[in-house]
Amino acid sequence: MGLTGLFLITFLIVHAGVNACIFVSEDTFNTAAHFMSHNWVLRIMEIGLFAGLLLHIIQGLLLWKQNRAARPVGYTLTDNNRNSKWYSRSMGLLGTLLLFFLVIHISKFFVSTKIALYGGGDADHNLYLEMKEEFAKWWIVVIYLCGVTSLFWHLLHGFGSAFQSLGINHKRYTPIIKTAGTVYTVIICILFALMPLAFFLNWID
Repeated sequence: MGLTGLFLITFLIVHAGVNACIFVSEDTFNTAAHFMSHNWVLRIMEIGLFAGLLLHIIQGLLLWKQNRAARPVGYTLTDNNRNSKWYSRSMGLLGTLLLFFLVIHISKFFVSTKIALYGGGDADHNLYLEMKEEFAKWWIVVIYLCGVTSLFWHLLHGFGSAFQSLGINHKRYTPIIKTAGTVYTVIICILFALMPLAFFLNWID
């Protein structure tokens, strides 16, 4: 669970970096997106990405099932807020919300890119204009912002938890990892949130 989590965390850096190209220019973003979808090395890695994502989901479901089986009857008296954060206890729910968001995200952009790539219409495919058209719809923007909010809380716990799962848990290093995780989470989620907002509010042309 920790390894697949760190793998997906690394991917988000690349994805957010490509998305940030929209703030440079339309040509810059389309060039970056074209490179990501046409480079054969990255296309092979794409298979690994989906495998890692699927494995992470399966591991999450198995972990949730194991936790439920370990204590089918809850404690009579609990003070959950004292022992853990609410989002650390809600990783299953947050992960489920992210899964729904990913289905929408893939259906809106990933599928159209692949259809254009393998269907012969790649030369006329403009992902920037496609995003601009989609993010002009308020309900799509709301869905994306809800997805980013779920991602924020998921990463806020998941970043540090991934290292802890791998045995990297020391009083000297753990605070550094938690701080790095918070900074990473804030930057990544701001970048993802700014993308639909920039199109919807006409901050970019």
